[in-house]
Amino acid sequence: MKKTIMFLSLVLSIMFVSSTFAQSSKYGWLAKESWAFGFGGMYPYGMNQGYKYTESNYGGFISIQRNYSEHVGLRLKPQFFSLKGKLGTTEVTANTIGGNLDLLYYFVPCEPLSPYINVGFGFLYSMFDNQTPVTLPTSNADWQMNLGFGAEYMIGENWKLSMELDYHTVSNASQFGVQGVNAPGLLGTPKDAYMDFDLGFLYYFGYGEKSNLCQLYEGVNAIIDYAKIEDIVKKYAAESTDNIDYDRIEDIVKKYKSVAVAGEQNWVLIGVNFDFNKSSLKSESFPILYHAAEILLTHPDVNVEIQGHTDNVGSDNYNQKLSLERAVSVKNFLVSKGVSASRITTVGMGESKPISDNKTADGRMLNRRIEFKVK
Repeated sequence: MKKTIMFLSLVLSIMFVSSTFAQSSKYGWLAKESWAFGFGGMYPYGMNQGYKYTESNYGGFISIQRNYSEHVGLRLKPQFFSLKGKLGTTEVTANTIGGNLDLLYYFVPCEPLSPYINVGFGFLYSMFDNQTPVTLPTSNADWQMNLGFGAEYMIGENWKLSMELDYHTVSNASQFGVQGVNAPGLLGTPKDAYMDFDLGFLYYFGYGEKSNLCQLYEGVNAIIDYAKIEDIVKKYAAESTDNIDYDRIEDIVKKYKSVAVAGEQNWVLIGVNFDFNKSSLKSESFPILYHAAEILLTHPDVNVEIQGHTDNVGSDNYNQKLSLERAVSVKNFLVSKGVSASRITTVGMGESKPISDNKTADGRMLNRRIEFKVK
């Protein structure tokens, strides 16, 4: 068991210190939906009380996975494993084949290391050697419930390393050849149970439409459209502009693109708006918030008060609460990108400070906004 723990620690260390960039496809972007094929080995360990399992357990799996969005996937996972242990002096071996159908949820699909949680159910068929008591049948079939946590890590074009730890509750008490030796189940019922650690590989072979979820704004390093600048210069210049000094233009852009943040002032985050009656961030808000995080990270002496605003639909009390929830959503995003939470305060302004006419749909949308008060 010590060797197993040392091996897992080594793998985790390699994963966290590696600088491989981005969860993406060979095309350089994340797809809204995708297909993947997986395979690997597994180490099962029985959780039944009083039944001493050996370290010679082993197994393997294959999988086919369909990701329906950037966050949600469905996986079919056939597997085989051998589970050995002793009850007193009797050594029992259960050779098991089966399969699981699991729903997966990816928390941060845009990051190099993408953790997920999985839940589902499966089917098992076990064949025993030296079952105890001997009156037990030599095989048994039943279903199980699964709950697990894992992560995928990009290691090459379309290839990912996968690691997963699962807990399984079997619906009967003699699935592995021993009767009357149970473990706590996922629903609190004492049944057979086991854990397994899986290490394998995923090959993504099918991609759908490009996702905008991972479009990272490049912060203060703005992308300069030289062709557009040249057209503007030619249009308004009083003399020939055949020789455009692009280096000079870029120097000017660099000089003025880093806005001054000293002193107390307010920023209206144009583009960070919310759907009616909701506080969840919309995907089109991410580039603006990435920019804000970049500025705060490059100016560590600046503190901000995030002010949430609403339109005038609803009561004053409800709108004040909703506006605070919107401010907290923005704070959580900035903190997740590395900005210290101690530098950020939040306040809900409700409908008290509109910037547009609440009589129109467009005006109400603009009033559902976020402002930064720089301190």
